[in-house]
Amino acid sequence: MMQPKSRVKIAGEETLSNGWTRLSSYLLDYIDRKGATHRLKREVYHRTPAACILLYDPKRDLVVLVRQFRLAVHLNGDPAWMIEVPAGLLDDDHPEAAIRREAMEETGYRLRDARFLFKSYTSPGAVTEVVHFFAALIDTADRVAEGGGLDEEHEDIEVIEIALDEAAAMIETGEIFDVKTIVLLQWALLNRATLTG
Repeated sequence: MMQPKSRVKIAGEETLSNGWTRLSSYLLDYIDRKGATHRLKREVYHRTPAACILLYDPKRDLVVLVRQFRLAVHLNGDPAWMIEVPAGLLDDDHPEAAIRREAMEETGYRLRDARFLFKSYTSPGAVTEVVHFFAALIDTADRVAEGGGLDEEHEDIEVIEIALDEAAAMIETGEIFDVKTIVLLQWALLNRATLTG
């Protein structure tokens, strides 16, 4: 059910930081379901749209994932070299063009077809980023480069090829805990018959 925008009025905005991404503090007047108005303060990170993709090889029944360092995870004390699906910012490209670029840069796989699945906010409580989710069928002939990320961006990305069932089991063991990756692996498990058939 759509909620009327008139229930929320932005009363003020202040930029707290404008480095790698912009962080704003907002004051808003919010009318609750009972009709009472409340002055609320919220902080929001303004992130540009992104895309991610599950690369699945039906002949070998495996997925291509990447491992890279994530500072926020490190600061929380969790294993910071996270296993993830390839992903990246759109950088003003169409989502499919962006994910084709990211797949090549990170894994060395040239995509024949990229199937758009859905889009989602992964952290809507504080981040504006919308992520476009894709899947693509690949085989060994599609790997035309080494991958590993861009040197000029100081990316240090390890390419991992792993059986789909093993990757799914790594969610339960806690070895995979990136939400994009969990969602796409679960999608693959639910749709494996149509992917291979």
